[in-house]
Amino acid sequence: MTPPKAPEDGTATTGITPAAVSACLPVSITTLRKRPDFLRAARARRQATAGMMVQGRKRTQGEASGIRVGFTCSKKVGNAVARNRAKRRLREAARLVLPDLGRDGWDYVLIGRRDATATRPFEALLADLRYALNKLHADRR
Repeated sequence: MTPPKAPEDGTATTGITPAAVSACLPVSITTLRKRPDFLRAARARRQATAGMMVQGRKRTQGEASGIRVGFTCSKKVGNAVARNRAKRRLREAARLVLPDLGRDGWDYVLIGRRDATATRPFEALLADLRYALNKLHADRR
């Protein structure tokens, strides 16, 4: 394989070219990584949908800023390939929905469901997340 030829007029671009597709979450959304964060979210509000379970927790003052989100799938979802596929779909749904409906100062944990998260149509998965966030943020009296 030969490298591409430089332009004839000498106007070669230098620097790093951006990737064609970015799978990163927006800057204001960070990913939960520590077990205690997941455990605190598990003790807070939760909303089940057909495609996933969403846990949400409003953080205390001064704990952290921005929206934080975590993703998990148990072995009930399937083998490693099935779990990773389900988590990839949850990550993409969070990337599309949380900037609009997520609230600053909240932690969210998206949990994949067996036979649902990996096979559910993606538009339905997005609708599930929107529904769950609206229910989590609804005033409970």
